[in-house]
Parts: sequence; C-alpha cells; structure tokens
Amino acid sequence: MITPDVLLPLWETHREALEHPVRTIEFPEYGRVFDDRPFQLGVINLSRESSYRESIVHNVDAALYRARRMTIEGAAMVDIGAESTGTNAEVVDVDGQLASLLPVVKALVDDRILTSVETYHTDVAVSALEAGAGVINLTGRVDDPELYEAIARHDAGLILCYTPGRTARSDDAVPSADEMIDAQMAFFRERLEMITACGVDKIWIDPGFGFALSLPDGPERIRYQTDNLLQSFRFRELGWPVCVTMASSVYLFHDEARSAETGMATLALLAKANLLRTHEVARVQPMLDLLDFFA
Repeated sequence: MITPDVLLPLWETHREALEHPVRTIEFPEYGRVFDDRPFQLGVINLSRESSYRESIVHNVDAALYRARRMTIEGAAMVDIGAESTGTNAEVVDVDGQLASLLPVVKALVDDRILTSVETYHTDVAVSALEAGAGVINLTGRVDDPELYEAIARHDAGLILCYTPGRTARSDDAVPSADEMIDAQMAFFRERLEMITACGVDKIWIDPGFGFALSLPDGPERIRYQTDNLLQSFRFRELGWPVCVTMASSVYLFHDEARSAETGMATLALLAKANLLRTHEVARVQPMLDLLDFFA
C-alpha cells in the first residue's frame, strides 16, 4: 500500500536527489519555458493499432484538431508517433513512418504547436527535425552520433527513454526490483556523456517503465511500474528534468482505464516529475493546477 510510511523513508533516504536542481529548458520560438514544475506532454497516435483508442487520429486535420484541443486543455507540448509499441502491433518501416509523420509535424509546426516525435529510427528523427519538430522522444538505444548532432544543430530537445532492449518494441526482461534503478542510472550516465558531447543541451530523462513488455498486464507489471514511478525522482541527481508516462492497466482498471491517468498523475507529482506524458490532458490538468495553489 502506498502510504506516508512507505514514501517518507524513501524520500529521506534519497533526499539529496529529491532536492537536486534540474536544468530549465526553453523554446523561445514557442514561448515555452520548462522550469522545475510539472508540465503535460499530450499524446497523438497515428497508428491504428495503439491500445489507447481515444488518442488515435487518421488524418492531418484530426491530428491538428486533437493537438489544438490538448493545448487548450493544458498540454505544453504534443507527442506524435507512427508505430504502436504494443506486443502484437505491426512494425512500421522508416518510409511508412515518414509518410504518416511528416505532414502532421508540418501542420502542427505551422500552427505554432511545440511538437515531439516518438521514434527509435535515426532517419525518422532527422527528417522530423528538418520538418520542424522541436523534440525527439527517443525510444531506442541509438549509438549513431548523427542523430544527436542533428538534434543539437536544430537546437531541439531530447526525451531519453530507458529501454531494456534495443528498442521499445523489444521484449527483453526488465531488471529485477533490486537492480532496476541502478540499471537505469547506468544507462543514463553512459548515454548522457555521449549525447552532451554532441552538443545536445535540452534533455528529459524517462525511465521508460511503460515499455515493460516482458511483463504481462497484471499485478507484477503494475508493481514494477508503480515502484519505478515513485522512485523516478532519484534521476534528478543527473541534473536533467524527468519525464514519465501515465501507464494504465486494463487488468486493474477494467472499463475505467481512461480514469487511471489521474491516479498515476498523483503518484508522478509525489515523485516530482517534470513532464507527464498523458493521453487524458483534460483529466490530468486539474492535478497540476491544484499543485499551483501550494507553490
């Protein structure tokens, strides 16, 4: 059970990380300043296989409508992806992703909406940057410096996701509960050294617990994701803001899975998350607004 008896010792043990300052990230061309407060990253899925049906759009006009609506509801940035990370979803090749993504990126950028593109392909990321994407949500272990040099050249941002395998589609076993944070921290330290050497200076750290694909939807996966979420503040010691996904569980929430994001957002705020990747922007924003009353 998540109670003060559980949280207080965790916070006390890692107080230095909890209080560690993180970098402020600015996108002046969009009037966006991401300081040490929580913001929302609203999700748009271009893949018809996405498990979150309400986030799926089928054309540019629908994507633009959803992006505008999420921005009005409180999203500071929108995240678009052309391939579902579901276990049985079809793999979409580079050409297929670009055909879906680029018209949407251009439309959102023309509408002055700060746009993130989720991918693990260098070619997709570079093309998205050239089309105006402001952030790359990297869901794979890319070693090619070309990607990071392109991000730096465009003065863009990077969401650096931890994945147990090469990409978010891999079903490699996640680390054990005792090894989880250490494995993720080692991954981030190694990657950050390479990425910052390429000149990237706008980075969010994402523990990637939504990609625990080796665990079936059930108690074990819920415990893993919740424990990782509650401890995600520990990554603040790296000096960069932390992004977390509002994972949901059909096993736990059944027909109310859409309501789960509000509960997960509460846990994310307890963990001092800086960027909440959400499908339900309107449901989550009141939690962020409530926090402002105590600022």
